[in-house]
Amino acid sequence: MMSTMTADELFEKLKAMPATERNRFFTMLAINAFRDENLTHEQVFGDLANDEFTAQEAAEYLEVSMSTFRRYVLSGKLKVNSEVGRNQMFATRDLKAFKRALKDVKGRH
Repeated sequence: MMSTMTADELFEKLKAMPATERNRFFTMLAINAFRDENLTHEQVFGDLANDEFTAQEAAEYLEVSMSTFRRYVLSGKLKVNSEVGRNQMFATRDLKAFKRALKDVKGRH
């Protein structure tokens, strides 16, 4: 009889994999997971729409350095959505719109 693996067991096995195999696994998952389903971007990523990013996560998402990110915040180009302890949090929707604007500016040059 075949036993079913729990999410916790799978997670532990993934953590134990060599990095190259983990990367290969997630690439295969990305390519094949929803191949036969015609899902929209909203269906796959919609739950992230109301999430918030820390400053570090936001800088990584925007593909800029922390100093550049801080300049955007100080100049008012990006607004802090909330604060959790000492962490400033940034709304996903705002970051997504700002990233589009950055790409538009880069595309013009």
